Amino acid sequence: MKFLIFIAPKDFKDETLSMVKMLFDRWGISYDISSYSTKECIGYHGSRSMPSINAGKVNALDYSGIFIVDGIGIDSYKLFEFRPLLDLVMKFNNAGRYVCAVDNAVKIPARANIIKNKQVAAASNDELKRLVLLFHGVPADSQIEMSGNLVTIRDSRNIEESLDQLIEKLGVK
Repeated sequence: MKFLIFIAPKDFKDETLSMVKMLFDRWGISYDISSYSTKECIGYHGSRSMPSINAGKVNALDYSGIFIVDGIGIDSYKLFEFRPLLDLVMKFNNAGRYVCAVDNAVKIPARANIIKNKQVAAASNDELKRLVLLFHGVPADSQIEMSGNLVTIRDSRNIEESLDQLIEKLGVK
């Protein structure tokens, strides 16, 4: 199993990325870090991560899924409006690969129009609730929701617990 972890060029949530990497390493899930920047990406709290592959060169068939890390960089870069990223998420979805998003990163699969009639754990604020409803998703009150190949995590406050549930839902042993 191999995942693509997508981060904003700046102000991604450091703790989400570090927890995802730690748990993927623990469970033997390989991954590539990706962004639309060819330079080192800097998290909100200053952690640095060099993308191993530019998101523009990704083939969805090479991965089991994409994991989109949350953070204010999603909003400041308006990644939920960045057509190449939305197209990439659609390619993962159309290939039957997992599309995972945390907190405000849920805006990306919503705007990629892949949440129709799917449960979405994204009701952490009114803006996300409206967006989920606008794109015909079904807001869920749970911390993590898996609806087909779409996996959404409400927020990163209990990210370790949510990721443990994700690993279990993915059937990793």
